[in-house]
Amino acid sequence: DGQAGHGFPVWDAAFSPLGYYFATASYDTTARVWATDKLSPLRILVGHLADVHCVRFHPNSNYVLTGSSDCSLRMWDVSSGSCVRLLCGHTAAVTSLAFSPDGRLAASGSADKTVRVWELGSGKELYSFSGHAGSVWSVAFSHDEAGSGLLASGGADSAVRLWDVNTSALSGEGMDSRPAGCVSEFFTRNTPVLYTTFTRRNLLLAAGPYTGR
Repeated sequence: DGQAGHGFPVWDAAFSPLGYYFATASYDTTARVWATDKLSPLRILVGHLADVHCVRFHPNSNYVLTGSSDCSLRMWDVSSGSCVRLLCGHTAAVTSLAFSPDGRLAASGSADKTVRVWELGSGKELYSFSGHAGSVWSVAFSHDEAGSGLLASGGADSAVRLWDVNTSALSGEGMDSRPAGCVSEFFTRNTPVLYTTFTRRNLLLAAGPYTGR
């Protein structure tokens, strides 16, 4: 029934770092916050104008970040269900999200082929990285000290790219004709990259379907 769940397909789900709570993102334009021992949602997050593609919990578990086909990101206060940040800049659907380990930054990937980094305290876009030749399906921060980490992105162009989120590395073009801010590129033969993650020891893992020879 409508009170118990989404009325349309669910595109993403994510657990709180504390466990117990999880959030879902749906084609019905909402995100919902749930508890593992309840059948009905604790919060219904309404505000996006199109389907919600992706959802992530903030490291402190007090906030949820969503990305939508309306080209925006919204950050929500879990306790009240209210939207506390509206982040605009992408020109196509937002398809992936990540928080930095310290919770100060968020990253987003989009069908506009860019990766963007946002400062959550101010709501400002810090960087826009261009280099992918297709939609960016995954973004992930490394587990480094604040200000010295890397951001990984994977996309429909069958590539994984590493971006330096240290501002001192972002002036001018990248080395070896790589895009500005890009420190490494890794190409698969024919595998769109749907998922990237760093282990606690900062080993980068990437996954996707092999689509042909």
